[in-house]
Amino acid sequence: MDTLDLLLHPVRLRIVHALSGGRPRTTSELSEALPDVPRTSVYRHVGLLAEAGLLEVADEQRVRGIVERHYRLRRERARIEEEAGASMSLDDHRRGFAAGTAVLLAEFNAYLDRPGADPFADSVGYRQGTFWLSPGELAEMIGELRQVFARRADNGPAPDRRSYLMSTIVFPSDGAGEAS
Repeated sequence: MDTLDLLLHPVRLRIVHALSGGRPRTTSELSEALPDVPRTSVYRHVGLLAEAGLLEVADEQRVRGIVERHYRLRRERARIEEEAGASMSLDDHRRGFAAGTAVLLAEFNAYLDRPGADPFADSVGYRQGTFWLSPGELAEMIGELRQVFARRADNGPAPDRRSYLMSTIVFPSDGAGEAS
């Protein structure tokens, strides 16, 4: 199975997101983080991701006679390379968008189900905006956003920090009102 097929699956994408914070996790911890996914499915998908090299074993410990593995995401492997992205079919893009949307919805529902969830106090945002951009301006804006995200990407856990999921979705709108 290639990286594209691995990452365009909603459960595997959620596992990748759960490990993207940098802290290694066991399959049991991943199952707890994905309570709506059957434990056997989490184990199967972790196995597929590890076999493909997207996850690596960061540590092994013997717990009650069983070897417990802590998995770490290999960020450099857990991405769709430019060449593969350029060769994606329209259906691949539909699948990818659906998987990404499913992950986002599942993560948001999990947040809302936590005790004490307070979207206003937690600065939760879900806004859309339309920008009129030339191809060069779009490339420049994407570059600027990447720089902003890169400056914070290596932040680790700390007493005064909590993790935030941030998603960007960019695509041309329907073209209504385009200049002639």
